[in-house]
Amino acid sequence: MITETDPIKHRIMIMSGKGGVGKSTVAVNLALAFVGNGKNVGLLDADITGPNIPKMLGIEDELPSADEELLVPVYLPLGCDHGLSVMSMAFMIEKDAAVPWHGPLRTDFVQRFVEDMRWNQWGALDYLIVDLPPGTGDETLCIAEFMDVDGAIIVTTPQDVALLDCRKAINMAKGIGIPIIGVIENMSGFVCPHCGYAIDLFGKGGGKRVSEEMCVPFLGSVPLDPQVVIAGDSGIPAVLEIKSATADSLEAIAERVSEFAESAEPESG
Repeated sequence: MITETDPIKHRIMIMSGKGGVGKSTVAVNLALAFVGNGKNVGLLDADITGPNIPKMLGIEDELPSADEELLVPVYLPLGCDHGLSVMSMAFMIEKDAAVPWHGPLRTDFVQRFVEDMRWNQWGALDYLIVDLPPGTGDETLCIAEFMDVDGAIIVTTPQDVALLDCRKAINMAKGIGIPIIGVIENMSGFVCPHCGYAIDLFGKGGGKRVSEEMCVPFLGSVPLDPQVVIAGDSGIPAVLEIKSATADSLEAIAERVSEFAESAEPESG
C-alpha cells in the first residue's frame, strides 16, 4: 500500500536458477506490460556485473540525475501520466567495461540502488520490478533483506538442466520467506515463421511440471520468437511493437501477476 513514507506499492523479484533462460527479457516485457495497463513502474537491474536492461530498452546512453542526496532513475514517459523508471549499473560504467567485484561490493551497490534512489520522482510506483542476477547468490539475499518484497517470479526453460536450478531458486525463495508468485516457462516451443510448424526445441511442459511438484503457481509459457530477440537487441521490447503469441503470453502473465498483487493487499479500514 502506498503511503507518504513508502511510495512503492508492490515489489516483485524476477529470479532464475541459472543464466541463459531469458530472465531479463521477461522482466523488461512484464514491466512494460504493466505500464501498458496504465501503471507507474520502476525497473531495477540488480545484475551488477552483467547489466543489460538499458540496452534492451534503447536507453544505454542515458544517465541518471541527482536530487539532493538521492539518485533519480532514468525515466521513459510511455503514457500521459505513467511511465517506466529504470536504474542499472550500466548507467554508471563505460560501455563494455567489466565490473570484477567481490560479493560485498556488489551487494553494497544493490543496497544503494534500493535505498538511495528517488523512485517516486515522477509519482508513486504501482510496481518496482527487480531483475536479479542468475543463481542464488548475495544480491538475492541483499534485496530480500533491504526490501519488503511482495513475491518472486521464477523464470526457467523447459529442459531438465534448467529445471534443476529452477527448483533451487524456488527453495531459496521459500527458505528466506519470500512468497512465490509463480513460475514462467520461457522459450516454450518455436513456431516456424515460414511454414507454421511448431518445434519443441528445449522440450515441453517442464515449467508446469516443476510448479506442480514444488506446489507453486504456474504463470504461463512464453514461446520462442526470433522477433523478440531482434526487438530486444534494437531497444524495442516485444510488448511495445510485436503482435505475436509471445507478446500475448507476456501480457496474460502480467494480468496474473497483478491479480496476485491485488489479492495480497491488506483490506482498508
